[in-house]
Amino acid sequence: MLEHLGSLPASMHSPSSGDSASSAAQRNEHAFWMQQMDITPFDFSYLKNLLQQAYTDWLTQHDSNWSASSAIYSVWNTEGTCVATTADESMDRPESVQTVMMCLETGRAESLRGSDEYGDFLYIAEPLFSRINKDMFAVFTAFIYEPHRYETSEEIVRSEAAHYRTCFYRRFEYIFMADLLKAHEQTAREEHRRSILFQIVQRMHDKMDVDAILDEVFDSIDYLYPTTHMNLYMSQDRNSSNPRIRPLLVHEHGEDICLRSFKDGQTIVIRSDQGENRIVEVGLPLKGKQGIYGVFHIEMNDELMEEPDLQLITMMADMAGTAFENAKLHEQSNMLIQELRLINDLTQRLNRSLQLKEIYKMAELELKDIFQAESCCILQLNDTTNRFEVMSSNIGEMRHKSFSLDYGIAGLLYQTEEPLILSNYAQYTKVSSVFMEITSSMSLMASPIRVNGQVKGTILLGHPKQQYFSYDNYRLLQMLSIHVGLALSNATLHAEVRRLANLDMLTGLYVRHYLDSVIHEKQAHEFCGSLIVVDIDQFKQVNDTFGHQTGDQVLKQVSDIVKSSVRSDDICARWGGEELAIYVPQLGIRQALEYAEVIRSRVAEETRPPVTVSSGIAEWNWMDDKVSVESLFYRADMALYEAKHNGRNRIVLEEQEVTR
Repeated sequence: MLEHLGSLPASMHSPSSGDSASSAAQRNEHAFWMQQMDITPFDFSYLKNLLQQAYTDWLTQHDSNWSASSAIYSVWNTEGTCVATTADESMDRPESVQTVMMCLETGRAESLRGSDEYGDFLYIAEPLFSRINKDMFAVFTAFIYEPHRYETSEEIVRSEAAHYRTCFYRRFEYIFMADLLKAHEQTAREEHRRSILFQIVQRMHDKMDVDAILDEVFDSIDYLYPTTHMNLYMSQDRNSSNPRIRPLLVHEHGEDICLRSFKDGQTIVIRSDQGENRIVEVGLPLKGKQGIYGVFHIEMNDELMEEPDLQLITMMADMAGTAFENAKLHEQSNMLIQELRLINDLTQRLNRSLQLKEIYKMAELELKDIFQAESCCILQLNDTTNRFEVMSSNIGEMRHKSFSLDYGIAGLLYQTEEPLILSNYAQYTKVSSVFMEITSSMSLMASPIRVNGQVKGTILLGHPKQQYFSYDNYRLLQMLSIHVGLALSNATLHAEVRRLANLDMLTGLYVRHYLDSVIHEKQAHEFCGSLIVVDIDQFKQVNDTFGHQTGDQVLKQVSDIVKSSVRSDDICARWGGEELAIYVPQLGIRQALEYAEVIRSRVAEETRPPVTVSSGIAEWNWMDDKVSVESLFYRADMALYEAKHNGRNRIVLEEQEVTR
């Protein structure tokens, strides 16, 4: 019966103008429009309740002076069944049914005279037709005994039938208007819901903060449905101060509604009984175009959850997913910009220095500050010992420690060449770690440091709290470790270039200017030292006799003997041509003489072709009137000059001679 809603009169959609004439015209228009509403043969099988209600209305409105015993009135449907009557017993008598069926067949009023145990009677059947198409939808009958004929004539029955038809259509219009009002109220509620949804969506999209958007969803649901219990289970490692935002953990939820909704990306509704109440449980995915970020879990009384309410909440969840994703992308963009700034700043600070120790210390301080870690440790692989050595750490117990290649977190990173993040070290059983145990850390981030594509070190960051470091921290550390590795590679290359620049390519000894700078630095901080100047005797004759290539070999042999005859702290250099120099720090001239004698005797015995060397030795100490590199070299050179002119193959101390 609601198919006529699409043809409402225009006046019902517009407000009243206030004019009385206009109001009267509108009322007439409404009345005319209502009179055009009618039933159809398709409705006949559903008219039983309406016929009975109309019969009740007809009885109520009947003249109170009318005696119920004068006639028995009944109403029959188109199937020949009595649906309402004033008799105490059923009127399905054969003669009654026969008369009604004849009326239904002919479409005209029918009457029947007869007699029974109570006397002669007259049975009249009046057809009832619809308004527009004049389809017979019921039969109105009257059963009258002859003594009451004067009280109830055919005209009175026809009048009562017309009255009943009026009551029927009034009841029909009432039901129709009730349906119309219900539809209007439903439309108003839908408009209200859309208005609320629009306001909520507008507030969500006005925000670019992820937490603010989620708070807006919670506040809106709490406002619309105060008795609702709602949580959000997030699939990401996002820390939130809102207690209703929790992590979506598979092993805790198993195959419950939240996990099913997350996997399928669909809204899931489950209804169950809890005591006397019927509860509806809803899982709503928080999803955007790029994926599903979590699941809203809602519990409420089933009586309060209608289908439009579920649709409203679903639309809110969809809009929240889109707003969440936009805010997330905005947040990630800002984070990427911040990360690029961090990387740029860290790279600039690391590249300010080319000293390895300074770079390690600076990297430790910067990484600890960036990730707000409680402890930091940077290890370097020593290629000579094949052990990891702690180069920098804010933990005193970790300094100067070294570890084998197969031990702990550093050993694991060396083997896998992959970074590592731990949320709870107490549950990690793969390897043990001195760093984690000393610092009592539960959370860990570790990343290998690569130099020229090979793992040459590791970065360890720890914190006592569980699940302290996020995946974004983990990803950022990987990028920063690359730049730390580049800075270390640059410093290593620079150190190697400087070392090569300070070395003589033929002998492998330092060059003279490097020796000058070392002696100058030693004289500024130490209290004594000695300089030995060594010269190969008759070296020109070796070149002339055996050739310059053999001469170079002899020079190399003597250089090797010099390096192997002194301490590791002593500085050996090629002073010029066939002259070599050895600076022995913290030793006097007599102690230096012992090294010079070893060199002289070994050269005479081990060189091929055999050669000899002459040496001059000078010393300085902090009590001298004038301490300088030039003075030391001059005095050692004068002693060497004396040795060369006094027979060679000998050692001369400044101002005295030692002959061997």
